Amino acid sequence: MKTIIHKAGTRGHAKHGWLDSYHTFSFAGYYQADRMHFGALRVLNDDTVAGGMGFGTHPHDNMEIISIPTSGDLEHKDSIGNTQVIKQGDVQVMSAGTGVQHSEKNKNQDQPVKFFQIWIFPNQKNVEPRYDQQHFDDTEKHNRLLTVVSPLGSNDPGVQIHQEAWFSLGKLDKDFQTIYELKKNGNGVYVFVIEGEVSINGELLQKRDGMGITDTTGFDLVANTDAEVLLMEVPVS
Repeated sequence: MKTIIHKAGTRGHAKHGWLDSYHTFSFAGYYQADRMHFGALRVLNDDTVAGGMGFGTHPHDNMEIISIPTSGDLEHKDSIGNTQVIKQGDVQVMSAGTGVQHSEKNKNQDQPVKFFQIWIFPNQKNVEPRYDQQHFDDTEKHNRLLTVVSPLGSNDPGVQIHQEAWFSLGKLDKDFQTIYELKKNGNGVYVFVIEGEVSINGELLQKRDGMGITDTTGFDLVANTDAEVLLMEVPVS
């Protein structure tokens, strides 16, 4: 098993007044040649948007864009006819495909919205744009790794994307232990600690730390404290 650790304090940071964003991988004004992506995982941004503010309408193409709010309400509008609000517990995906324009705005004036913005390289280019979102209760994620993103056309749960990728979310009690078994040969897993502390095969990860794991079929995960984790299994070759 090979691993690479990205400590929370080593992430890129951009503060624009209305937006406070931490970048695990190179993004916008933050560039590190050795942190461009982890396989098909291109962007992992930890964003806080001030009340009433947001990202104006802008284009994307040929990217799978996933948003996971942790607090507040994020209003989404796009050029394929969707107007939705996503909040804590929701997972949203937009397959940009041949091209889509969208905006993301904090629906509330009096509180920030916090969310993870994640980009995945697709396994097909120039597909028809699509949108999906689902809600997952905390009870569904309690002491388990719940699949919330899966490949399009599979029988697996969650919102689906154009990639052989699976995302899992878990809200774990202290001392909870499990084994994560990879779903496809040639994939790797990027573990991101949302809250608390966990150990991966004995290696400690703290809040907002990330670890990329390759060349293995599985690994042990232990919650050292009450913890919340996001696991992103993606092709790495």
